[in-house]
Amino acid sequence: MIARLKGRLASFKVPKAVIVVDALPMTSTGKLQKNVLRKQYAGYYAQRESGK
Repeated sequence: MIARLKGRLASFKVPKAVIVVDALPMTSTGKLQKNVLRKQYAGYYAQRESGK
């Protein structure tokens, strides 16, 4: 997916990673809980950067 986007988008618009999840955390009104996602994946980019 990222390789395909690199040919179509400016480099600063291409995502660093794509994380596939089974379900997204939603509120009772059906809105995405972005704060929960941030907490769940807070260390993801730090781990990827240290592994390079």
